[in-house]
Amino acid sequence: MKLSTQDVEYVAKLARLEVTDREKEKFTAQLNDILLYIDQLNELDTTGVAPMTHAIAVTNAFREDKVMASLGTEGALANAPDARGEFFRVPKVID
Repeated sequence: MKLSTQDVEYVAKLARLEVTDREKEKFTAQLNDILLYIDQLNELDTTGVAPMTHAIAVTNAFREDKVMASLGTEGALANAPDARGEFFRVPKVID
């Protein structure tokens, strides 16, 4: 076994979790199964396999940056329910 019950207790303490003795045994077994599976994956020969971050190819859906004229103060305040000069007026929040 790679992990002991004390390791699970330590992690539970760090996470501020209360676990019963039964849960400690269960989590120890589950975590050891995960680590054994990872060891199996590490045995695979991956030479020549390019690292990837996703299982499928993902491309950005961003548009190309273009310099455009900004909205301007008058345009931004055109639909404002209440404006004073160049500012939006909003209800007072803090007394």
